[in-house]
Amino acid sequence: MRYGPRPVNRRGGYDVGMTLYPLLAALALAPGPVPGDATVRGKAGPSDIVLTTTSRVAGAVHSLTWNGKEFVDSADHGRQIQSAANFDCGKAFVPEVFNPTEAGSLADGAGPRSTSRLLELAAKDNQLVTLNRMAFWLKPGEASAGHPARNPGPLSDHYLAKRVTVGYKGLPHAVEYRVTFLVPKGEGHTLAQFEAVTGYMPPEFGTFHRFDPKAGKLKPLSDGPGEQPDPVVLATADGKFAMGVYSPDQPSPGFGQAGYGRFRFKAERVVKWNCVFRVKDPKGVAGGEYQYRCFLAVGTLADCEATLAGLHAEFRKPAP
Repeated sequence: MRYGPRPVNRRGGYDVGMTLYPLLAALALAPGPVPGDATVRGKAGPSDIVLTTTSRVAGAVHSLTWNGKEFVDSADHGRQIQSAANFDCGKAFVPEVFNPTEAGSLADGAGPRSTSRLLELAAKDNQLVTLNRMAFWLKPGEASAGHPARNPGPLSDHYLAKRVTVGYKGLPHAVEYRVTFLVPKGEGHTLAQFEAVTGYMPPEFGTFHRFDPKAGKLKPLSDGPGEQPDPVVLATADGKFAMGVYSPDQPSPGFGQAGYGRFRFKAERVVKWNCVFRVKDPKGVAGGEYQYRCFLAVGTLADCEATLAGLHAEFRKPAP
């Protein structure tokens, strides 16, 4: 594996850290995948926010519960709280045909094992750290919407590290979610699309909202589907349970009207939010590290609104 220089994102005066190079060097002699079953938690109002990972999904977040409610639909190896990336291979961009995915592959289905390889996991109190070698979503010979997979094998040379912390400063309903993607050198991409974090939720979380940063309030959001520039929250109709996402790193340069997506898959009975970054370079996307900092907001709809307002106040960027 060859990796290029490390293009590290530094926004708003903070360093997202988590360089993978020392970890990979230390693991070069390691025996192989490690167990992935772990739980971390932190108090948020009347209940703990509890995140659970499993070996089945290579250390991705299989479950998030709060106040007796499950927030994650983990039916296969795509429907977790997890990270993934898509690349163009220097051709027309087609989703899923070169798609390293943390939890595993399409072929893994509802089965008990993942094609992805979990290389490191540490969990204590309210913090989780993992290192994962990502599977491609499609295996060679498979296709997405009629487009054949472009990857040469089932397991990629793309690595993902994450650090997840329940609670942030005075915001107990915030979950800090830091990720580092390590991209090999020489794969010939001109567009990289990093899904820094996504969450697949049961269909009862079917009321969509966006956070209006000027008003500091949540407002109704259409089904879309797709991305728009404001943080999103998906909630139950009564507002008793909700989860959303925010990132101080948004937007990606040149993609100011995108970044936060929402989707409703009626046939599959699941809804989804995501936080997406893009890197475009006609001379080639550099190999190396790409780091992003996100926050989940979890609780009632009012909790999520207050949490997003607090995060926006802390990370507000000066007017140009």
